[in-house]
Formats: sequence, C-alpha cells, structure tokens
Amino acid sequence: MAGSERPAKLTLAAIAREAGVSAPTVSKVVNGREDVAAETRAKVLTALERSGYKSPLQRKNIAWRRPVVEMVLDSLNSAYGVEVLNGVLEHAAASDVEVLLNVTGVQGASPLSPEQRAQRIIDEGRSGMIVVTSAFSSAQLEPFLRRDIPIVVIDPLNPPQGDVVSVGASNWAGGKAATTHLLGLGHRRIAFLGGPEAAECNQARLHGYMAALMAEGVQVEDSYIMSGAFRPEHGVAGMKALLQLEQRPTAIFAASDSIALGVLAEARRQQVRIPEDMSVVGFDGTYQAEESVPPLTSVSQPLQEMGRAALRFVLRQMRGDTLDSRRVELATHLVVRESTAPCPREAVN
Repeated sequence: MAGSERPAKLTLAAIAREAGVSAPTVSKVVNGREDVAAETRAKVLTALERSGYKSPLQRKNIAWRRPVVEMVLDSLNSAYGVEVLNGVLEHAAASDVEVLLNVTGVQGASPLSPEQRAQRIIDEGRSGMIVVTSAFSSAQLEPFLRRDIPIVVIDPLNPPQGDVVSVGASNWAGGKAATTHLLGLGHRRIAFLGGPEAAECNQARLHGYMAALMAEGVQVEDSYIMSGAFRPEHGVAGMKALLQLEQRPTAIFAASDSIALGVLAEARRQQVRIPEDMSVVGFDGTYQAEESVPPLTSVSQPLQEMGRAALRFVLRQMRGDTLDSRRVELATHLVVRESTAPCPREAVN
C-alpha cells in the first residue's frame, strides 16, 4: 500500500545524486574539508539543507545525553586560567555538561594543527570548544567555523572575525580606574608595564591609563611605558629598567597581576618599600593578588563569570539559538588593598 511505504533511507549517495556530484565530494563538505570548489560546496550545502540531513556531529550530540565541551588553555599554572576554568566547571555541573581539558603548553605533547583539532572534535562527537589561549588566531579558528562547531574565545589577544563569539572584560575602564586611583593618591609619575604591544586587551588598558593621565593634565612619559608578556619576568625586567631612570616613577600600573607580582619580587630585592616608596596596581583580581606581600591593589575581572558565560554561549550555539551579540564585555572593578598609598611627600612635584 502506498500509505505504508517507508521513506527512502537518506544517504550521502542520495544527496550526491540530488546535487549532481560524487558521494566522496559530499563527504568532504560534511566533514568541513577545504579541497572542494566554492560552487560545488554551495550545491551540496543546498541539497543537505533541503533534505534535513544531519552531520555525524549532530547525530552524536542527539544520541549522547551529556554534551562534551573541550576547553583549551595555555597552562594550568596561570591563576587567570584557573579562575576561568572554575567558572566553566561550576556551570557545567549545573547544566550536566562534561568538560574535557586540553593544555597547549604541555611538554612533549604532540601538537595538533587547527584542521586536525577541528576534525577530532567532529570525529569524537564533542559539542563545542572554549578557547582561553593566545595560541588561536582568527585564521586558526576558521576550520572550526567551517565545520559549524560552536566555539567561544575568552578575552582574545586580538579581536576574532565577526562570527566568532568572544567574552571579555571592560579593559579600557579598568585601566582608567587603576590610574585614577593612583592620581587620587597624589601620584603623577606613573609607569605602565603592559603585556604584548599588539594585544587588543593590552591596548585598551594602556589607552585607559593615558586617558586618566590626560584628564588630569599629566604628561604621558614614553620612558614610563613598557610592553612585554603577561608574566612575572616582565615585571622583574620592567622594575629594573624603571629604577635606572633619572626620575623614577612613584607608582606602577601593571597590566596583569602576574606582571605586578614580578614588580613586587624585584622591589624586595632592590629594597624598594611597597607602598611607602612606590605604589603598585595590578589587573585581573586573581587569588594571587590577595595572597601577595603586600596584598595587591588590582582591577578585578569577573573571571569565573566569564567562564560561566562562555559555556552558556557554547550551549546556546549548540541548540541553534539566535544570539543578540557575539561580543560580551563584563564590568571590571578596582579592589584596593595594601600595595598603594599616598605619594611620598618628597616626590610630589
């Protein structure tokens, strides 16, 4: 009977016939391979959409009860990364999501190319990826986008292309708040020890610093601005260089807590008293800021909330929800501790 006929099984061969191409070509498109002409890819995608065909990733996600999200970090030695991870894990526990960690800086690990990593996510049925690392440029994210893998980048060093979801903090406002705090204490010779010069977050913090100085009519001194890495070693080297200047700064705004910790360590070696001789402000608000000696005044980023937001956005993409925005920027706030004090009387201009 016609009414009892079962619909033909949907196969790649059937899709290939409809699109007028070979089954291997359809397979390449489904798996996000690059070696397919744009016109041919468009024909296959149209046929796939019309047929309602689901990719292996989509079928596996439907079959599995618990979504699996991969999280990529530079290392677990970073207080910043650990705070973000805690936020991801907290939301994962509440949402019944499994989180798989991948650390790019592990010695001896076999590095995967972006193409290989993206294909592995497809092959192993993972639901998406959260990136908390400088190792992924916009070009390196392209294989994931081509395969339609939900991905969120946290506080990228440089802005990703428009269709990548990113989560960050109000870096400009944080830089301005840190510098305004030091100005309010009477400091006028304020140095900036920044991260990578080209990094967007570093540029925003630097511009906030400059805006605060200019608002008070304080000249920006080129010799007080140094770029480097978001690491303690840069704080050590920067502090050494600043102490060699004829007119030393009375305060330092470090663009990360890690840099600030290096400043504090070198200050102890050089017998510079913090905050009596020099004030120091960090940026991130990690647990290290509370535990340093002295406790560090720092611009606090909502790192755990950034992790929770990142996972929420991966899950929303996975469900096919419409996103109002592909850039989420959370507010920072200054936490004043014991590393800042009024400018030494003898140093006031």
